[in-house]
Amino acid sequence: GVLRVLRAARDAGVRRTVLTSSFGAIGIGHPPRSTSFTEADWTNTDADIPPYQRSKTLAERAAWQFITEEGAGMELAAVHPTGVFGPLLGPDDPPSLRLIRRMLEGKMPASPPFAMGYVDVRDVADLHLRAMTDPAAAGQRFLAVAGHSLRVVDIARILHDHLGERAAKAPTRELPIWLTRALATVNPELRLLRHQLGRNLNASGAKAEKLLGWKARPIEDTIADTAESLLAHGIGA
Repeated sequence: GVLRVLRAARDAGVRRTVLTSSFGAIGIGHPPRSTSFTEADWTNTDADIPPYQRSKTLAERAAWQFITEEGAGMELAAVHPTGVFGPLLGPDDPPSLRLIRRMLEGKMPASPPFAMGYVDVRDVADLHLRAMTDPAAAGQRFLAVAGHSLRVVDIARILHDHLGERAAKAPTRELPIWLTRALATVNPELRLLRHQLGRNLNASGAKAEKLLGWKARPIEDTIADTAESLLAHGIGA
């Protein structure tokens, strides 16, 4: 699919294409580490990782190879969002917001033990525009992340702080990792998170800030806006 789009873009005389990739193409399949992931990192496709992250990684590698071998001078930039939150455009139910929805609905009795970065969808859109128009973005990868990583229980606490009683069901207790791993053997949703459990998948957005002047809004504001939007659309009430 990626190669079909790039070939069509090249044949139509497009000068630059911006690829929406994912943190899943950067920080998965690695041993635990204390340093932040950057655009220099690639997901290890030789590891036991989920199909989504494997697909994102292989697709992006194929895109860069195409630019080098068949691009005929076309430019490429890639944007790698971490977990994406933000207000809804309509009464749909996007998968990226289901964590907050389930918290508001009381369908998550305790928070799974892991941490990762998050970013506002409005700031992801802004980074795409900068990657498309700024000459400095050609040939570059950019992580989209607001500040440092958050544990799931941190998100619950932010919801309590900003929404009060409306977030009363959000779980401020974190599951022990041994129990989470045991539950993952019978719970499909936890099984999908097996590569994240007990990890801190911290990432740095410094490159986009320095090279493109991009600035993400505080993630606390994004989490509050997400919850307010879900409740306004009758989701999570």
